[in-house]
Amino acid sequence: MRPYERFKKFGVESLSDSELLSIIIRTGTYGESAEKLANRLVYENKYGSLLGIFHLTANELKEIKGIGEIKAMQIMCIAELSKRISKSKAEIRLNFSNPKSIAKLYMEELRHKETEEVVLLLLDTKLSLIREIFLTKGTVNYSVLSSREVFLTALKFNAVNFVLLHNHPSGDPTPSIQDINITKKIGYVGDLLGITLIDHIIIGDNSFYSMKDKGLFDLT
Repeated sequence: MRPYERFKKFGVESLSDSELLSIIIRTGTYGESAEKLANRLVYENKYGSLLGIFHLTANELKEIKGIGEIKAMQIMCIAELSKRISKSKAEIRLNFSNPKSIAKLYMEELRHKETEEVVLLLLDTKLSLIREIFLTKGTVNYSVLSSREVFLTALKFNAVNFVLLHNHPSGDPTPSIQDINITKKIGYVGDLLGITLIDHIIIGDNSFYSMKDKGLFDLT
């Protein structure tokens, strides 16, 4: 039974991962149906799983036989949409005072990045999210984090609390001396302005480091 027919008869829940993808990409290539192409996409990408599709670039997708520019765009849009839906649902339930919950929310988004990126989470008095801001993109092992930019952004959106996150492309979330020093500086300035730094979380490869949990918020 073809995916369209299965969908009509049994509903969307009855479809496999590759069948769902085949309906999205619609057409196959010479000598290969859309379903076979989708199956190859799901199980033969370099990560060997459906999740792997999230981490393929447009150029990597187009290197796969049967995937041109339009199909690559469709696949990337679906992956991004599903990621945003998942993240939006998680944010509703998220306790922004819990570093494990925050790390879990951002783990997949940040752990595969090849350069350091800094995320600023602006929070209200009840630690509910006001806005998520990506502040910087650095090199493979260094990010330029400006305390001025942090607080101008926080003031712009009337935040009274905030959390910082950044990733370590090496996979090791242990903070550098620079990470610790800039965190202490930002925390100190925040106290003067009445805008509290709740935590600075570093994302590694399936691991994270909470500076607050490790007692690194001593500003003296």
